[in-house]
Amino acid sequence: MQLLKYEELDFTNGNTNNVSLTDDEINDKYQRGEMRIITEQGRYPLQNIKEILSKNMIFNPEYQRRRVWNDLQKSRLIESFIINIPVPPVFLYEVEFSKYEVMDGLQRLSTLYDFYDNKFALTGLEVWPELNGRTYSELPEKVQLGIDRRYISTIVIANETAKNKTEEQTLKKFVFERLNTGGTKLTDQETRNALLDGAFNTLCMKIARECSLFHKLWKISPFPDTTNSDDDSLIDNENDNEERNKKIYVRMEDVELILRFFAYRQFENISASKVKDILDIYLKEANQAYDDDTISRLEELFNKTITLIDDIYGDKAFLLFTKRNGEFKWYPRPSKLVYDPLMNVLSNYIHHEEKVAKLIKKKDDVIIKTATLFKEHSRDFNGRNNNKSDVIRRKALFLKLFEEILEEE
Repeated sequence: MQLLKYEELDFTNGNTNNVSLTDDEINDKYQRGEMRIITEQGRYPLQNIKEILSKNMIFNPEYQRRRVWNDLQKSRLIESFIINIPVPPVFLYEVEFSKYEVMDGLQRLSTLYDFYDNKFALTGLEVWPELNGRTYSELPEKVQLGIDRRYISTIVIANETAKNKTEEQTLKKFVFERLNTGGTKLTDQETRNALLDGAFNTLCMKIARECSLFHKLWKISPFPDTTNSDDDSLIDNENDNEERNKKIYVRMEDVELILRFFAYRQFENISASKVKDILDIYLKEANQAYDDDTISRLEELFNKTITLIDDIYGDKAFLLFTKRNGEFKWYPRPSKLVYDPLMNVLSNYIHHEEKVAKLIKKKDDVIIKTATLFKEHSRDFNGRNNNKSDVIRRKALFLKLFEEILEEE
């Protein structure tokens, strides 16, 4: 793999080793208070929520997840406050003195902020249907005052809990995962976005949002500008793709696809064997190591690579040529089994103009040979073979295909 200048990362400290301690050592560790969380409790009056969120909290709608409440869910929260039903506390992490990061409860805080900003009208209320269709400013005075008197409880993980950045990241990971054991299980990428945020993670989000060729080749709708996950921009014109588009967007699978491209360029250097661990380790190191110039060059590399794939494969990009109902056909949906090795191998040629030109010129031959590769190595391109060695083998097959074409007269 031909890496860019300053792209190569050091993964020697990327894995944690199992440590064996005696009972005395364990007792000593516990008495020292290692890895013990310090918490504080508080309550915020709802009428001050906009000011508090604006000044004291890192308030980013992309944080955690893209799964945003619709107006019915928001309205039910407001109705809970109206009739004084207990609302679960919000968990905050004190990143610095009196500056907080939301670990759990972002949707509740976002709803309150929008409610006091008159950004949605109440709907679907069961106990107070008389208030349906009204924003906060349109509510009767007594109802407004009643809501203003309510509080939302908070549990703050104090800044002094962690001794350094590494321990802070570990503690946040544990807390975040424990808080999200109920309800809909977070995907690996949703967890990464919450716990491993940084400049490189922002790049992955940016490409997933802005790269129109990525949307086209993966047959998904573009990243919507609105934060409402029920927005029509999530829905493809073909009805059978509606749920797929929502799933990819809401579960952040598009962002993980971008991350996979970069991480797999250094795949062999990461000692972990599971894809989840490989992506975790890479993202953590990339966030710390890459400066703005390197990140800019990596963005350019991704865009040029996916442009080359479009120039060669067009509507067959990332598709499998597989046997269905007794005959080989191009399967209509993209596959990671093709995306990973194809992006990886073709990224090697981006800075070789003659090779790029030759591959584009012989694109018809490339597609024919790709179909033959899938027929002859069908066992290598099924979902059951997805170990690290399988990924490396698929990459080798594509590398051989392109090198043979480039060697032809």
